[in-house]
Amino acid sequence: MVSPGRSGGSEPLAVVGGRLCTGLRDVTADLAALDSSGFWAVVLPFDGEPVCARFDQVRPAVAWPGRPWRGPAVQDWSSSLDRAGFCDGVDAIREHIAAGEVYQVNLTRVLRAPLPAPTAGTSGDVAALGAALAAGNPAPFSAVVRLPDQGVCIASASPERFLSRRDDVVWSSPIKGTAATADGFGAKDRAENVMIVDLVRNDLGRVCEWGSVEVPALLAVEEHPGLCHLVSTVRGRLRPGLGWAEAVAATFPPGSVTGAPKLAALGVIDRLEPVSRRHYCGAVGWVDADRRAGDLNVAIRTFWIEDDHLHFGTGGGITWDSTPEGEWAETELKARHLLRVAAGDRRPAERIGA
Repeated sequence: MVSPGRSGGSEPLAVVGGRLCTGLRDVTADLAALDSSGFWAVVLPFDGEPVCARFDQVRPAVAWPGRPWRGPAVQDWSSSLDRAGFCDGVDAIREHIAAGEVYQVNLTRVLRAPLPAPTAGTSGDVAALGAALAAGNPAPFSAVVRLPDQGVCIASASPERFLSRRDDVVWSSPIKGTAATADGFGAKDRAENVMIVDLVRNDLGRVCEWGSVEVPALLAVEEHPGLCHLVSTVRGRLRPGLGWAEAVAATFPPGSVTGAPKLAALGVIDRLEPVSRRHYCGAVGWVDADRRAGDLNVAIRTFWIEDDHLHFGTGGGITWDSTPEGEWAETELKARHLLRVAAGDRRPAERIGA
């Protein structure tokens, strides 16, 4: 669990969707509550029960007023899978693909580092880490959630939309395909993306009106600090009487961080990954039940504090065209800049380099 002295502040708060939420009213694991009333911060762990926290005070977020974050040095991190273990996992997935069991599996590793004791003038508050990420790695679906009594201390710099809703329209924007530059994508990246688009179309089709599911954007290039992604969007209209609980049940965990077919991919993940993903590859975001609106991210580029350690996940989609060394390099690319930001390095990504 989270130790109060090492997780930072003790008061519940959330910074989600550009809003600062305080005055915690109640917490529930029941996703049906998101269609009741009020403003909610939502945490869906990859492994574990949902945490839906309703707040009474919601106002525009402001710059972090406290001391700057100080985190683990880059060399202090350990990985749940070392290079050899990860490469063996890639080979194993390719064997499953050759046997016709799966088309793609997302293989991940969880990094872990002890939290250093804050020095004079610095902070170990997860909200300070969120501020460091906002400055050093701005992301469209960033979030901070601090709920000490529930053991939730998360700072996310996610670039990926898992599930958004406006009235009865829902949509997802899976990321598949990562390169150092916009001209660095290959056939493997595009194939990855199209496979997951098909999976998301199927997931949304389980809860959306017949004929309403469409793909308004396919293989769009997005630039983010230190790397580029291929992003597609799948959209549909919920059937009458269905809400957040049904939409999440049909689509979670996100297809971009599981694989295809999803259930078979989850079985492979369970066999190959030696530790729980916990919050990594889950979802974090907000729901305004009164406005019937919300945004949930895919919890990648995400840190969480647990057992006096800072945790972070990195991974990638494995297809038949994958190479073990190439996939390992992609996980390193995804993690490199974020670990430097988490160490307290304030240089922008383009100055840090490869």
